[in-house]
Amino acid sequence: MSFLVLLMALWFEKFSAMRHGVQRDGFFLGELARLERSGQRQPGWVLATVVLAPVALLVLLLHVLEPVAYGLLALPVHLLVLIYSLGRGDVKAPLGLLRDAWRRGDDQAALHVAERDLGLVADGPRSLMERVQSQLLWQVYQGFFAVIFWYFVLGPAAALAYRLLALCTEHSRQPALQTRAEQLRHIMDWLPVRVVALSFALVGNFVAVTRVMLHEVLNWHISAAHLVARVGRIADDIPDEEDTERGLGRLDSLWELVLRCGVLWYAVFALLTVLL
Repeated sequence: MSFLVLLMALWFEKFSAMRHGVQRDGFFLGELARLERSGQRQPGWVLATVVLAPVALLVLLLHVLEPVAYGLLALPVHLLVLIYSLGRGDVKAPLGLLRDAWRRGDDQAALHVAERDLGLVADGPRSLMERVQSQLLWQVYQGFFAVIFWYFVLGPAAALAYRLLALCTEHSRQPALQTRAEQLRHIMDWLPVRVVALSFALVGNFVAVTRVMLHEVLNWHISAAHLVARVGRIADDIPDEEDTERGLGRLDSLWELVLRCGVLWYAVFALLTVLL
């Protein structure tokens, strides 16, 4: 059933507005803000309330539904949870105005648009281009690959836990809680980001990526965002310094790299489904 749900989620993401209707975080963010305002100082208790409790309820619900009607009642629950757990928004949409500014050669406008729409601050066009490329790779990883990895390995509860931890990391106003959520997310990112790096090697520059991964594969301290950005740029043969015109083309080639990686993952999922 997992592979069927993954196919359905991909279809709904590309061809349906269902994703926007499902991905509503208002209640979760409101509860998170309420707990922070209540003066709860123990981040463990807050995370248990807003992350562990929903995950436990989901596990209980699936335990009840899966034996009924050969699991058909559990299928829509799987699908809704997976769609909710995917990343928010369109990864490529915010890049439109930025591309226009770069094509006009208006570096100041590009810097302003990047800060306003992407939250990226850079010293100049070259560093901005590198940050945009890194942001693209990170958003695709955390919004898609990490989620479907945990869904396929441990089911919808793990995918939901990953998204709720990500929301806590992004929206918490309590430093201790944010730090604890980041630590737990770092644990969940450790394995899938390395699988993604291996996938980039298989669909990109294998020799260059493996040379980097030999040093970083067991590095616990490197962040997932840094690793996926570094490996993705290396897999696409992007040099450290490149002019803006070529950098724009690199955004398209990075997206093609991501698409090839996605096709590889779905092919492996299909093979494992048949074999297992």
